Amino acid sequence: MRITLLAPAVNAALRQVRFDDAPPDAAAARRARDAAGALPHHDVTFTSPSARCRGTAEALALEAAVAPELRDLDVGRWRGRSLDEVGREAPDDVAAWLADPAAAPHGGESLRGLIERTGTWLESRAGQEARVLAVADPAVIRAALVHALDLPPRTFWRLDVAPLTATELSGRSGRWNLRCGLPLTAPA
Repeated sequence: MRITLLAPAVNAALRQVRFDDAPPDAAAARRARDAAGALPHHDVTFTSPSARCRGTAEALALEAAVAPELRDLDVGRWRGRSLDEVGREAPDDVAAWLADPAAAPHGGESLRGLIERTGTWLESRAGQEARVLAVADPAVIRAALVHALDLPPRTFWRLDVAPLTATELSGRSGRWNLRCGLPLTAPA
């Protein structure tokens, strides 16, 4: 069993640490097109429903099925705002969100909820022979790692996922192995 989670290309919202969704910017989409030949072997492809993931999948020329279970973390009323803006207006809410994986002061989904949802999707793939490639938002990839490696939920914030990198989980349900941060680079 092999599941490769591919982080999408960047967009302005990511650069501004804004809770928003938009397709990759032109330069990032070009980098994704250039890296399309470096994708790992896969039999089935999925993408998060986000514009950034769908745009990355398109730039990579993937025919990916949209998997609603791979949707990004729902940040409720913080959507469209930057972390700095929210931090200035509601510092206690941001502190609670960062400290408690069960907290959802924004009215959306808690990190614990995201980890459980992502873990359910991951485990539903276990036991299948197909090699899976999924373009997923960084939060979803971090949640998958927390679940697969049975890490404490608070470690979610300590995992960085760079754009256009592949994170590979192999093995079987209950015993996953990890290869992380594999860059997609165009073949020479």
